[in-house]
Amino acid sequence: MCTLVLLRRPGHDWPLIVAANRDEMNTRPWRPPGRWWDDRPEVVAGLDELAGGTWLGVNDTGVMAAILNRIGTLGPAPGKRSRGELVLEALDHADAADAVQALAELHGVSYRPFNMVVADNRDAFWVRADGRRVEVHPIAPGLHMLSALDLDDGSSPRIAAYLDRFGGAVPPAPDPAHPEGGDWAAWAALMADSGGCGPDGEETPAMCFLRPDGFGTVSASLIALPAPSVEETGRVWRFAAGRPDRVGYVPVDA
Repeated sequence: MCTLVLLRRPGHDWPLIVAANRDEMNTRPWRPPGRWWDDRPEVVAGLDELAGGTWLGVNDTGVMAAILNRIGTLGPAPGKRSRGELVLEALDHADAADAVQALAELHGVSYRPFNMVVADNRDAFWVRADGRRVEVHPIAPGLHMLSALDLDDGSSPRIAAYLDRFGGAVPPAPDPAHPEGGDWAAWAALMADSGGCGPDGEETPAMCFLRPDGFGTVSASLIALPAPSVEETGRVWRFAAGRPDRVGYVPVDA
């Protein structure tokens, strides 16, 4: 199950901070974030080579979109469209509010259940689809986590184990001019956590992992979108092309 951590800070120079680990079968082919779509030159996103869509991307107007499978829905299904197309469709829009208005009109039966986050430097939304209907919910300012269940759902072992740890960590200090994209140390360490003994002495789930069947964390992203007053500095996107406890982050320059 993929995991996305989101911090909304309206009025801050960096009002949107996102960290995301992608969990997938390690045999599914993909390419790192780039401008892979000739008909969408304004989109920078990872490419799922199997279905042609993406799991996470941004566009040149500052919209970010990410999709996560809901529990028990890994992989394609006969008669269903690829969920990775929805990120690209969201990134066709100039702002997040317009994007989710279009997504709300989807026929939910056309897709396997999913969670999406669509955000820019003004708004953020959680899009939930259960296989029948599509619901759009605004995301309030503050810290949030999303995985295979609902937003901030404490019945998710991962959210239960890590939401408070992210809340107690030093928030990222993005800086596009810095070789490392600024100071992301505390969040990067949590995204790279492979479980074990947590701060309370109990066993915790892992943020990144690899199961014997080949399912596990295949990449990670750290993203920051600037406020309009500092937009000329550009976004920050650091990408790890593998488990973030084993592979370093590099800047996405596309």
